[in-house]
Amino acid sequence: MAEIINLRRARKAKARGEATAKAEQNRIAFGRTKAERNATQAERDIVERRIEGHRLDGSKPPTRDE
Repeated sequence: MAEIINLRRARKAKARGEATAKAEQNRIAFGRTKAERNATQAERDIVERRIEGHRLDGSKPPTRDE
């Protein structure tokens, strides 16, 4: 005799598996957590302020557009 399968549970299990696979792909594609992005941005801000603090004249550096 065949094993009885609850189709609702099978569909939900399949959907969870697909969602897990998609989540794994997104983690690879987008990679970093919000905390990591914020930490990197904070480090960039600190470095930029330090560089600006060592500038001899008060003028801004030329931008890429100029």
